[in-house]
Amino acid sequence: MSGLEAADLAVRLGDKAVLRGVTASFRAGEVTAILGPNGAGKSTLLSCLAGLRRPGRGRVRLDGQDILRLSPRSRAQRIGFIPQTPEIAWAVEARILVGLGRTPFIGARGLSAQDAAAIDRAMASAQVEALADRDVTTLSGGERARVLIARALAGDPAWLLADEPLAGLDPGHQLDAADLFRRLAHQEGRGVIVTLHDLPLAARMADRVLLLVDGEVLAAGSPQAALTPQSLARAYGVDTAVTEGRDGPLIEILGRAG
Repeated sequence: MSGLEAADLAVRLGDKAVLRGVTASFRAGEVTAILGPNGAGKSTLLSCLAGLRRPGRGRVRLDGQDILRLSPRSRAQRIGFIPQTPEIAWAVEARILVGLGRTPFIGARGLSAQDAAAIDRAMASAQVEALADRDVTTLSGGERARVLIARALAGDPAWLLADEPLAGLDPGHQLDAADLFRRLAHQEGRGVIVTLHDLPLAARMADRVLLLVDGEVLAAGSPQAALTPQSLARAYGVDTAVTEGRDGPLIEILGRAG
């Protein structure tokens, strides 16, 4: 069985139920956007899918294997993860930071020519070649976000999981990143899963949408099927007008529901 699957995931943080029996499947070659209001459980679900959090109930399978039974090195070779608030606490050149994405593959002799080539490809894909020699602590938020995407890509993962990867990017670079994620899925066959707050951008870039509310799946399917005025009203408490655009549904927020 191929793909990434979550079955009946439940997570509690203190007294709060963050996930309540979430079941979902994700396919390689597609971009899936996990959406929902603040506190819906998006980041918690993503960390479970990456094998970084053990659910209180349920399990995640990667190509039929329990993800928590895989070694951390094996998981890191197959899944690239971009956290929402990555810590970069030291001054280091951007290329060196991107090179950390090769860590699961580096042998006793250090970086190989193959590793160096993978780093070059990742930086080119994320359009950060010009930042290679820059100290990452001097980069803007948008520049740093693109360098972190490159770091994840340097490991050449079959799956890319990103928590709010477009936050801090200007509109042009948001579109560039969305196109990159679609290219990674559609042309290279990777599975791409991103959490987002931007509904119009999610409708534009995603093949499938998973809409969470209070730790449960409210809607799942294509953007056209999942992002309806009814589901958006229930999830966000807003009235919307949804029309069909060239690249997917166009969502206009009209105001508070009711």
